[in-house]
Amino acid sequence: MSCLYEINRWWRSHVNLWTLYLLFLGQLVSFVLAMGSITSSLVASLGVDAPLTQSSFNYLALALIYGSILLYRRQKLQVSWYWYLLLGFVDVQGNYLVNKAYQFSSITSVTLLDCWTVAWVIALTWFFLGTRYTLWQLLGAAICVLGLGLVLLSDAGVGGGGGSKPVLGDFLVIAGTIFFALSNVGEEFCVKKKGRVEVVTMIGVYGFLVSAVELSIVELKSLEAVAWSKDIGFAIAGYTVSMFLFYSLAPFVLKVKSPFVP
Repeated sequence: MSCLYEINRWWRSHVNLWTLYLLFLGQLVSFVLAMGSITSSLVASLGVDAPLTQSSFNYLALALIYGSILLYRRQKLQVSWYWYLLLGFVDVQGNYLVNKAYQFSSITSVTLLDCWTVAWVIALTWFFLGTRYTLWQLLGAAICVLGLGLVLLSDAGVGGGGGSKPVLGDFLVIAGTIFFALSNVGEEFCVKKKGRVEVVTMIGVYGFLVSAVELSIVELKSLEAVAWSKDIGFAIAGYTVSMFLFYSLAPFVLKVKSPFVP
């Protein structure tokens, strides 16, 4: 009996520690994502309308730092390059649309509506990855979507809304979350099957290339109109650091699995 008691006590203590560890990781990811939202909103408030350029620094940092690790390991790619190109493309569009939304809507609306990603991810993983969710999980997602619908009503004029064109900003965010959901599902699949470093590196490489091509087409005039200052530089640097930490931590969280579950 004493042996069973000790085993039960060890099990409970370790499960509790693992739960706390997962909660800590989740809160850390949420914190850096919030910092990314704050700095992106600050960039927009300083008169900079260059969302592609803004994101390109993060992709470049990911490519250089994680790419160096990949080169040091001398490992070959385990996923074909065109899949990573597609992953980088949809990720860039998501960042572009959400960062663009700060030009028209308030940080509160953009941050809240960014949670639409959760609803899209549930739908995509259900149909394409075969993930099944409990009734309580689906109910929680439904309540979340209902709350997001109230945000849309608010920005449409029922009770107010911030920004110059809040409804346009809101729809840009929702469109961006569709691309983010595609990116997250693809990233989750790749991370669980292949190496985390490879996935982050390739998102950085192809994300930077796609951003460079697109900004050379649609964003050069906006860049020429920017009155660069130290405040703008610090805001973009803060956004880059926040997003670098997010892209570094998110795949790790996706890959983490409880050691008590086979």
